[in-house]
Amino acid sequence: MTSQDSGGSSRLPQERRVVTEIPGPRSRELQERRAAAVPPGVGSVLPVYVTDAGGGVVVDADGNSLIDFGSGIAVTGVGNANPRVAERVKAQADRFTHTCFMVAPYESYVRVCENLNRITPGDHEKRSFLVNSGAEAVENAVKIARYATGRQAVVVFDHGYHGRTLLTMTLTAKSMPYKHGFGPYAPEVYRMPLAYPFRWPSGPENCGPEAAAQAIDQISKQIGARSVAAVVVEPIQGEGGFIEPAPGFLPAIAEFCRANGIVFVADEVQTGFARTGDLFACEHEGIVPDIVVTAKGIAGGLPLAGVTGRADIMDRVHGGGLGGTYGGNPLACEAALAVLEEIEEGKLTERARRIGEVMLPRLRALAGRYGAIGDVRGRGAMVAIELVREGTKEPDPALTAEIARRCHARGLLVLTAGTYGNVLRFLPPLVIPEHLLLEGLDVLEEAFAG
Repeated sequence: MTSQDSGGSSRLPQERRVVTEIPGPRSRELQERRAAAVPPGVGSVLPVYVTDAGGGVVVDADGNSLIDFGSGIAVTGVGNANPRVAERVKAQADRFTHTCFMVAPYESYVRVCENLNRITPGDHEKRSFLVNSGAEAVENAVKIARYATGRQAVVVFDHGYHGRTLLTMTLTAKSMPYKHGFGPYAPEVYRMPLAYPFRWPSGPENCGPEAAAQAIDQISKQIGARSVAAVVVEPIQGEGGFIEPAPGFLPAIAEFCRANGIVFVADEVQTGFARTGDLFACEHEGIVPDIVVTAKGIAGGLPLAGVTGRADIMDRVHGGGLGGTYGGNPLACEAALAVLEEIEEGKLTERARRIGEVMLPRLRALAGRYGAIGDVRGRGAMVAIELVREGTKEPDPALTAEIARRCHARGLLVLTAGTYGNVLRFLPPLVIPEHLLLEGLDVLEEAFAG
């Protein structure tokens, strides 16, 4: 039985089941308890309290079974309760849960790093090390780039999202809710235009070369290429609204970096591990980054992230300059090894492509019926629609929120995104059964109908 047949879990019925209003009484009761214990700054997309999950569904405390088009924001690509992941983690927990790799190391950490060196783009010699989250990995990539180059400036792009720590919050473009009120921000960070095809003034056909030329011109004139340590970019933007830079943009930026000794950092936190139909999104245009940052889908839901880079860059940092108490925890390392086996043996890159082949035509047909859908975009199992006021490109965040609410009420978990709050993003588990994928699209169509 393949992963897509089993849904990544043999325990749960792979079905949508709505038995109460959503959220139901038990979830509402838990929400009241949460309000007294957790600050309101910690938000939730949908306040249903999960008791079980796996394959393509999440089950809440009231017995509702929702189709999962979110995957914990691209984390549970192999399913929320993948048997191989669970078995490896349980076996490791019986042996030991922690020693700190910097105190007394263990083989699973080394094996994860060996695998990252093997599977990330490029056949050059690489080094990897492990941390806890995507934000921490991005921070370390910037640290390494600054150390290796002796430069300070960091270039990022409009609509980008890189995390919530001080530095990564600075790198992130969107103010509310990520930056508002939390300044001052880190210095020496510069933001450039991104090749956003749907909103490029002269049209998508001109977007790639024009945006690249504009960004390179601004870097050269306003910062000076020889002052830039790193360019950090998502090959497909996540929170920014699943913006896929127009063809040619990323290769031109990467070539500019090579020519000027700038470290090209690919933030593959959301796009990595087969999500886009390639193992890494950079592969789509043949880009070989100097450093690749990974997290989210790497460990099936356990906290783990990786920084993988050219050996000549990574080896420059002095001993003790990299690391952290929990980085590469042995439970998370075992989970990551299981995830990599699932991706390779279960052919999940091919499955991601199949998900895109199913979703994109349905969404384009839906756009043909509803003028509020201004754009349909994405690759593999990373797909989005951008909603606008009909006949314009003016963002419509209110309609976006309403469509999401209707989906939730019908038992389909979807996420919103975008700088303007007007994007519905779809991140189904790579192991979602096809009948649930199709039913989820049916529910989305019903949501647009009213």
